[in-house]
Amino acid sequence: MTVRVVVADDQALVRTGFRMILTAGGVDVVAEAATGAEAVDAVRRTRPDVVLMDVRMPELDGLEATRRILTGAVAAPRIIILTTFDLDQYVYAALAAGASGFLLKDVTPEHLVAAVRMVQDGDALLAPAITRRLVRRFARHDPQTAAVHRDLATLTRRETEVLRLLAGGLSNAELAEALHLPEATVKTHVARILAKLGLRDRVQAVVVAYETGLVSPGSPED
Repeated sequence: MTVRVVVADDQALVRTGFRMILTAGGVDVVAEAATGAEAVDAVRRTRPDVVLMDVRMPELDGLEATRRILTGAVAAPRIIILTTFDLDQYVYAALAAGASGFLLKDVTPEHLVAAVRMVQDGDALLAPAITRRLVRRFARHDPQTAAVHRDLATLTRRETEVLRLLAGGLSNAELAEALHLPEATVKTHVARILAKLGLRDRVQAVVVAYETGLVSPGSPED
């Protein structure tokens, strides 16, 4: 199936370049937006699968636009944050807001197309080690202010154990080995965790594990 994408960036040349790259890769760019407000409107009009969202835009920045698109949405698109600034606080804020990944604008054409298809398929676009570093650095165990707070009481004992290990960056194969379970069973546990907690992907699950205190933040990784 063709992936439908909205490209949101305040620079026309960037939007044009991304459109050309994605179209050549078989991806359908259904709309462009120059501001965060335009991005929110474009998503509502076109219902894309994926949004490429710039961080710094006029009127409404990409992080706030991401929150507005995802808050309360039943069938929300996957959002990839784009920026020229490789700053951890932007990455963490995007993940906490519900973004499925983060890319710098100097991404190669091949990686850009692959990233769009990856998040459309439900995968998270960020290495577990990077995610742990970010969460450890910025997460605060404060239920009153947590960006992605969820009630873990709905999870079974096994699901809680899986979430704790998942927060350590383990893949499904590594989870299966650690728990002495078939990988298919692990996939089922992960899917149930995401469904019960209303999460979009594994990255948000890591954020939740730290912000609810299931896993305690340690020293930031170098």
